[in-house]
Amino acid sequence: MRTLRIGLMALAMTTSLCGAGHAEIAVVGTGSAFAAPIYTKWAEQEKPSTGIAINYQPSGSSVGQLQVLKGLTDFGASDVPMEDSKLREADILQFPTVVGGYAVVVNIPGVAPGQLRLSAPVLADIFMGNIKSWDDVRVAKLNPGVALPKLAISLLYHAGGSGGTYAISRYLAKNSDAWRDKMGVGMTLSWPVGAGVKGSYGAASTIPMTVGGIGYAELSYVVANHLSTVQIQNKAGRFVVPNGDTFAAAAENADWTVPNYAVDLTDMPGEQSWPIVTATFVLVPRSSSKTATSNATLQFFKWAFAHGDDAARSLQFVPLPEKVKADISRNWRN
Repeated sequence: MRTLRIGLMALAMTTSLCGAGHAEIAVVGTGSAFAAPIYTKWAEQEKPSTGIAINYQPSGSSVGQLQVLKGLTDFGASDVPMEDSKLREADILQFPTVVGGYAVVVNIPGVAPGQLRLSAPVLADIFMGNIKSWDDVRVAKLNPGVALPKLAISLLYHAGGSGGTYAISRYLAKNSDAWRDKMGVGMTLSWPVGAGVKGSYGAASTIPMTVGGIGYAELSYVVANHLSTVQIQNKAGRFVVPNGDTFAAAAENADWTVPNYAVDLTDMPGEQSWPIVTATFVLVPRSSSKTATSNATLQFFKWAFAHGDDAARSLQFVPLPEKVKADISRNWRN
């Protein structure tokens, strides 16, 4: 990391000149669709003061990891932390940037937004195709007084490598033996029912057109598209809604001291904790061939940690705790 430490000092002087009208520094990143709204917003706000032009392409977490391992991008982004062995072998720096969550969204005529309640075992059975209609007795038992229609369930899952799939499968595997044994945990799964869509964007655009539909999407896409969310039962047995407060409650109970910040935020304890929460991670090469763009990437996120919290909250993300930001920044200099 000595190269990056020296580079950051030089970059601080370079970017101050860029703000005065000198040539900008171009950086290309790819990966997590979950992180795309906030990275795009930060890039718009940051460029006038630093001169760093971030070109970020939401290609999915698995692509973000693969591209940075192959040296094809200046930084990768993933909602799934990379394995320690791969980080060491490829000499890649990993750190989280924000916390957010995935909402379960539905399109059920006659059921008001936020009215439906689901537990992890029932959600797992829906996603595995064991529950086929919205008036199933197992759904009705969780929703007394709700007029559930006799309507076929249509699952829309994320096609390709998805951090959302990883987060929701991780949550379900902790709470459903059937899910753990049949489906497991991963960015890609062998779904027995349903149709694939392109990440949160695809879910947000397709579910409103799919009567009886259910899927999952990052909250900023949900809010922007006015989708109907589901209450989910958390570890404390409470039914909670997805929002910044319930995401923050989960983050407060996390262990941020794990190696490479590979924190697991799903199914956290706490009465207010939303159970499908994740951090999103940046992967930065340390190789000498990437020194200039790696330094620029770190400078960009240094700016974001100092000035980007309001933008993060406006897009339904939760900023990292200040002590975590400080620890990450110290690691950049070591």
